[in-house]
Amino acid sequence: MTRPPHELDEEAGVFDAEDAAAIEASDQRALADFEAGRFVSHEAVMRWLLSLSTDHPLPRPKCGE
Repeated sequence: MTRPPHELDEEAGVFDAEDAAAIEASDQRALADFEAGRFVSHEAVMRWLLSLSTDHPLPRPKCGE
């Protein structure tokens, strides 16, 4: 008896493997950026996005906003 294709075992792809050290390094870089103020707040992004559908769109938000 053959199984339907969606039930076949798939070999993990090259991008499916988790690299715990790389994930931890990425998290540390993100935390350092946040602590240094290198981020744009959700509110600033939403204000900008909502302005894009108006006659007077705002400029893109900058780091620290």
